[in-house]
Amino acid sequence: MSDEAVELKPEVVQKLNVAKEKKNIADEAFKSGDLKAALRSYHEALLYLKGIDKNALSPISAMSNTSVVDSAATEKPKTEADEMLEKIYSNMSACHLKQSNWKRAIETADKAIAQNENNYKALFRKAKALGELGYFEKAEKILEDLLKKNTADAPAINAELARLRAVDKEREKAHNQKLRGFLNREKKTADEDAA
Repeated sequence: MSDEAVELKPEVVQKLNVAKEKKNIADEAFKSGDLKAALRSYHEALLYLKGIDKNALSPISAMSNTSVVDSAATEKPKTEADEMLEKIYSNMSACHLKQSNWKRAIETADKAIAQNENNYKALFRKAKALGELGYFEKAEKILEDLLKKNTADAPAINAELARLRAVDKEREKAHNQKLRGFLNREKKTADEDAA
């Protein structure tokens, strides 16, 4: 059985290298503002990563991990492919945010969070997209939790919280004005019918 893993290793290493290359191309496209090319290359990298035999990754992950903490020993060990998947999904979420594609931003952020529930960038991006879709309470909860866990990014988190609260307040104000107008119209119709 170990002979089979050794035979797979060159193929796995090749797929990992191609996936890294595709991710790097995507990162550069993102930096240059070519979001379409970035998403395409991220997707191609995902295809290579998804095609890797997870059993063949164990030896690779053992070499890349520096140490295993006792509490993490019960968790499934992360492989290099898992770490790359997390980054790719998080970066795809950033692309979707820039394109105002809120639902896809949430979907890809969720996939990054599934790889690592403490991926602060993915959590922030998910909250931002939720807020844009009008799910202010959900977004606010994520941001407040994030603020407790990640004090280093407090200025950005607080700025997003303030922005979301301002947008929510404006939407509520517009809704109340519309409701008042509707109720006044109802009252006028009732008064006219009575006369």
